[in-house]
Formats: sequence, C-alpha cells, structure tokens
Amino acid sequence: MFKITPEEAVLKRNFLKQRQGLPLHLKIKMSKQRIREFYEHFDGKVYISFSGGKDSTVLLHLVRSLYPNVKAVYIDTGLEYPAVRSFVKTFDNVIILRPNMPFNKVIEKYGYPVISKEVAKFIEENRKNPNGYTAKKFDPNSEYVKKYGIRYCLAKWKFLRDSNIKISAQCCNIMKKNPAKEFEKESGLYPIIATMAAESNLRKSEYLRKGCNSFDAKRPVSTPLGFWTEQDILKYLIECNIPYCSVYGEIKQDKSGKYYTTKAKRTGCMFCMFGVQSEKSPNRFELMKESHPKQYEYCINILGCGRVLDFMGVRY
Repeated sequence: MFKITPEEAVLKRNFLKQRQGLPLHLKIKMSKQRIREFYEHFDGKVYISFSGGKDSTVLLHLVRSLYPNVKAVYIDTGLEYPAVRSFVKTFDNVIILRPNMPFNKVIEKYGYPVISKEVAKFIEENRKNPNGYTAKKFDPNSEYVKKYGIRYCLAKWKFLRDSNIKISAQCCNIMKKNPAKEFEKESGLYPIIATMAAESNLRKSEYLRKGCNSFDAKRPVSTPLGFWTEQDILKYLIECNIPYCSVYGEIKQDKSGKYYTTKAKRTGCMFCMFGVQSEKSPNRFELMKESHPKQYEYCINILGCGRVLDFMGVRY
C-alpha cells in the first residue's frame, strides 16, 4: 500500500481545505476537467453511479452536460425512499441493478450498520480477534492512542463492541459495491461517483490518497466532486435550476445565507443507522415515522432497528 509521510499528509489536507474553499464556478470548471480526463483516458467507457440523491443528481447533470450519452446505473436495494425510485425513472439511459441478498438477510448473517463504516468494521474485526491490531483502538491508554491522539480512540463505542448486538460494515459491500463491480466486469465500464471528502473521515482519507481520478488503481474510479461541500451541491441545484427528488422538500436559505432542505437531509438507504447518533432531532427515523409510517414500522419492529437504537440512546 502506498504510504505518505506526516508532512505530506499535512500538505494534502491543507490543499484539500484550500480547494473546498474555492468559489462554486471554479469548482464546476475543475470538476468538468476531471470528468474529461477520466472519459478520455478510458475512451468513453465510463458510467455514472446514480443513486437519485442530490449529490449524484448534480454529478449526472455535470457529466451529461459534456457527454449526453453516458449511461447511468442505479442500484435498487429495496431500501430507497419510494420517491427516490420514482425520480430515478424520470431519466433516460439508466440501468437498474439489484443486489443478490436482501437487507434483512444481510443483518441476520452479518449485523447492523451502526455509527460509521469505520467503527462498525473495527468492532467486527475486534470481536473476531480480541487481541489483534484493532484492540488498541478501543484502549484509551494504548500506545496507539497516545501516538495518534484521542480523536482516533474508539473507547466510547466499547459498550457496542461488548454487546450481543450483531454489528457489521458489510451491508454497503453486499448491497451496492458488489452489484456495481459485477456490472463493471461484464460491461467493461468504469465508474464516475459522487462521493465527497467532506462526507466522512473515511472518504476524506480516500480523497487525500487518490485525488479525484485514480487511473491505475485495482478499481479505477473518478470522484470529480471530491472537493465539493454540501453547500456547493445545494447551490448548484438552485442556481442551475436542476430538478431534484421531492424527498428533500424545498431548498431554502437561512438568515446567514446557508442553504438547507426542508425535509430529508440525506436519502441513501432508509434503514441505515450510520451517523444517526450525530443527527439533531428530528433525526432520519423520527422523520420517517411521519412521512413513511409503513417503512418505519418494518424498520423499527420487524428488522429490530428499534432495539439497536434504544441501546444506543437514539430517539426514533
């Protein structure tokens, strides 16, 4: 694995921060250039990963403003909001894929997606190997934590690690990444994805390591929105008058000029618990209770997410 020095890491983080602070018109110009580079490198053998969410809606518009005939691929996991699925079907040239295993079987076999992909993965690994490498991440007095700092300590999640609740980060791999990889193998197309470094520490790390375009990776990928922020996405949708999924409600500005959505803040999989512990009330499940009572009942009581949220102290 390619490693960088601490000094290089600092330079890369500062470079990313500088890019994230650029005005939107420059970001648009830079992103289009990254798209062109990726498209031309692979002779047009690319596709757009389209979830129907606001980020991938912006990506779809950017790519097709340059190359109108690029295919889009939507993975119907069965966990999307009905409005998202309907919105996706309003676009032409969209291929719909489905996973080989439904969500209820994924959590039954592997476990629930909680806290974040990183934390769920470390809990899963530490349970399998209690004395292995990940053990020190849960120990506030370990040399690892002393070296890298308390922000990398997972001690506050020990109560989850030590519980009898099945926890895993496998869900995204099984339900989204695996169908995409199978499609890429069969079609010979390479993905353009709407992930942004601002979304999580994991995606920030990936961006710092790979940049927008990774041509020579085992799985070549383009993330031309990598240095955008959510404010950029919302501003682009408004200023370019782009239709977006109704599940978000309206996009408005507060007194400080910051954009926000009046309904859902995120779409993704309805029953995913990644990040919910950090959301202000009403969180995604409280909103789901009002907007989609049938899905809420299935999620909380049939899938058992209510028991997990109770254990975490999260309202629903």
